[in-house]
Order: sequence, then C-alpha cells, then structure tokens
Amino acid sequence: MSVSEQLKILCVKLDISVSELARLLGKSPQAFSQKMKRESFTVDELKKVAEAAGCKYEGSFIMPSGERVTY
Repeated sequence: MSVSEQLKILCVKLDISVSELARLLGKSPQAFSQKMKRESFTVDELKKVAEAAGCKYEGSFIMPSGERVTY
C-alpha cells in the first residue's frame, strides 16, 4: 500500500478531508495533493502528519530476530 493510500485511509478514519489534513500541516491543499501524487514524503514529514492528526507514526524494519531498526 502506498503512503498516499495510507494517508487517505487516515483521513477517512479521522473524518477529515485530505485538504483539511494539508491545512493542519500549514500546507496548501494543492501542494499537498502534488506531494501525494509524487509519493515524496520523508519520514520526518510523516511524523509531522501524524502529530498534526493527533496520531503517532512508527516506521521501522523488524529483523527476523525481532530486533527493530527505527528511523
């Protein structure tokens, strides 16, 4: 699943529009939409999205041993 799809699902679950999420981040809906089309989010940006949405973003690789490599 792409990041953009995840963000759309997040918006549905939060009962907000993607445009509203963009505004929470201080971005224009047009710029945010373009970023979603390009799939060009950094980990730091995703953490900011989560913070603005009142959520927690957790990105990590889980090794076969169970050890996590987080970023």
